[in-house]
Amino acid sequence: MTPTATAPAADPPDTLNAEQRAAVEHGGGEPCGPLLIIAGAGSGKTNTLAHRVAHLLAHGADPGRILLLTFSRRAADEMNRRVKRILTRGEAARPWLAQAALAWSGTFHAVGARLLREYAGRIGLDPAFTIHDREDSADLLNLVRHECGFSAGNRRFPQKTTCLAIYSAVVNGRAPLVEVLQASFPWCAEWQAELKQLFRAYVEAKQAQQVLDYDDLLLYWAQMVADPALGGEVGALFSHVLVDEYQDTNHLQAAILLGMKPDGRGLTVVGDDAQSIYAFRGATVRNILDFPAAFEPPARVLTLEQNYRSTQAILAAANAVIALARERFTKNLWSDRASGARPRLVSVRDDADQAACIVDTLLARREEGLRLKHQAVLFRAASHSARLELELTRRNIPFVKFGGLKFLEAAHVKDLLALIRWSENPRDRVSGFRTLQLLAGIGPKTAARVLDNVCAAAQGCALLADQPVPDGARDAWRAFVDLIDALADRAPGAAWPAAFDLACAWYQTQMARLFDDAAVRMLDIQQLGRIAATYPSRQRFLTELTLDPPDATSGEAGAPALDEDYLILSTMHSAKGQEWRAVTVLNAVDGCIPSDIAIRSDAGIEEERRLLYVAMTRARDHLDLMVPQRFYVSQQQGLGDRHVFAGRSHFIPNRLLAQFEQISWPAPPPELRGSPDSRQKAIDLAARMRGMWD
Repeated sequence: MTPTATAPAADPPDTLNAEQRAAVEHGGGEPCGPLLIIAGAGSGKTNTLAHRVAHLLAHGADPGRILLLTFSRRAADEMNRRVKRILTRGEAARPWLAQAALAWSGTFHAVGARLLREYAGRIGLDPAFTIHDREDSADLLNLVRHECGFSAGNRRFPQKTTCLAIYSAVVNGRAPLVEVLQASFPWCAEWQAELKQLFRAYVEAKQAQQVLDYDDLLLYWAQMVADPALGGEVGALFSHVLVDEYQDTNHLQAAILLGMKPDGRGLTVVGDDAQSIYAFRGATVRNILDFPAAFEPPARVLTLEQNYRSTQAILAAANAVIALARERFTKNLWSDRASGARPRLVSVRDDADQAACIVDTLLARREEGLRLKHQAVLFRAASHSARLELELTRRNIPFVKFGGLKFLEAAHVKDLLALIRWSENPRDRVSGFRTLQLLAGIGPKTAARVLDNVCAAAQGCALLADQPVPDGARDAWRAFVDLIDALADRAPGAAWPAAFDLACAWYQTQMARLFDDAAVRMLDIQQLGRIAATYPSRQRFLTELTLDPPDATSGEAGAPALDEDYLILSTMHSAKGQEWRAVTVLNAVDGCIPSDIAIRSDAGIEEERRLLYVAMTRARDHLDLMVPQRFYVSQQQGLGDRHVFAGRSHFIPNRLLAQFEQISWPAPPPELRGSPDSRQKAIDLAARMRGMWD
């Protein structure tokens, strides 16, 4: 689930401005030199890319040889829908083309998984490999960590999630381990030799079990196309390669594109350097900044600057903030939506006043006809909204907060998927270890002993019936063995999704013992069953669900049941790609944006600047930046819980203040209003109020 956002006010599907049209018609319909489309926030990026695909199809491009890479399956599906809509409308409508679906569209990871299965025999993989999600990968890494003896030392070895983060940073960033440790994990630097040993053993374990993690899907693909002959063969599959959100790619993804299209012929990438905010996932802004120079002659660069979302006053403030970036593609967003109302810098005494001010403002806007769900409060970190959530609850205002439990992270969903994965690949120790412990009376030691016996034998799960299990678990074990035999059967009677129904029926008999709220969790299992029925095979189901899972569990997947209207709370990262009529940015102060952690490096500070820019450009009509003079922090090591004093974010220096309306809350007393120097007096009064707390 993504934050609910209102639709753009303009830019209907079949209209293009001059810059968009130039991007769409680049090269006619033939593969030509590389193209970089710098698409500013709200500039119709998706519309432009969809029109370019439709233009290529209309000029004879083979839909089976167009590769469209996005960062979510939903984005790929939306792009396909738009392309079909374009091809059936307008003077040059070609409705017969609309029936030709793009055979190659999806995420980097999904396309990578498909290519790896097709080329598995050429690169030493078993085509039946299974794919681990992040939690499964961390569990396998933890098993290897224990086997290497690193969990029993006198000093604290990094935990499994930290180890996986380090491993992923090395792989996706194509950087030496020592550099990754120095830059992002300095507290782990003393373990460099042990981490190298751990990662080598982790790779060996994955290869032995024929499992791949997320990073492997890109790594194997990149290694495959790095071979000139094989890279040329894979690249020749596609006459056109189009990439959305290129600013969010990592080093591996850039290497994949260059390996397939070293001369850039037929390559189009779309993105915005000013919205590159995912370095923590391995993304690097260097990919989009360096893209033109990666080819000879350099790639053509086209810029989309007309914004169809925000008022000109909001854009002027956002442009001013991003103009201070050290390196960027020059662009200035503009809009024909004139408005005299500038964004507001709202000075408040502390986080309690901040929460009260926000609630008063959103209720006032609601009375003016602006529904709560068309308003959003954005923040740098999920913990920043705690005081606001208390105030919203106290005043009975419903809200939805984004960044909760993901669907595949729910224990009951992971249990059932582990059972199905293990039946597909008996060598998958992580899935087997979790599955075996679902049975009453089977603990970690028994599960490990069974897995040792099963994984070491060529017959695999055929030996399950003979495994020694506690007497109290013998009856349940026989039923479980029958289930595994049925799931492993590839006969027509075990066709998908009948195999899912078998697994689900068995798991339901375990749920009442495993969970107190089994009835509620069963809603997720039913939803998983509906999803399973949409796939033609177990392998496709496991692969695609792992690569592009639903976002929320049934308990969190929708709006509050008690009210048809609700406020949106969201981190700035989760808000990317969304828009609301009114946006409030929480804690626009140093220490929050930029965060204390980000100021360790120039690159971190620049990404924080881009993050604030993304937050500001989510607003259509109203934008408030809250500036508390002090706020409460908790659990600070060595300092405890305390109030800290804050200053306005240095991303908004004094020379930018003309772009904002500055106000204080509570408002100054009546005697100060209207006097020539009322603003200065209000500021002085606010300072005196703050002084009472010094």
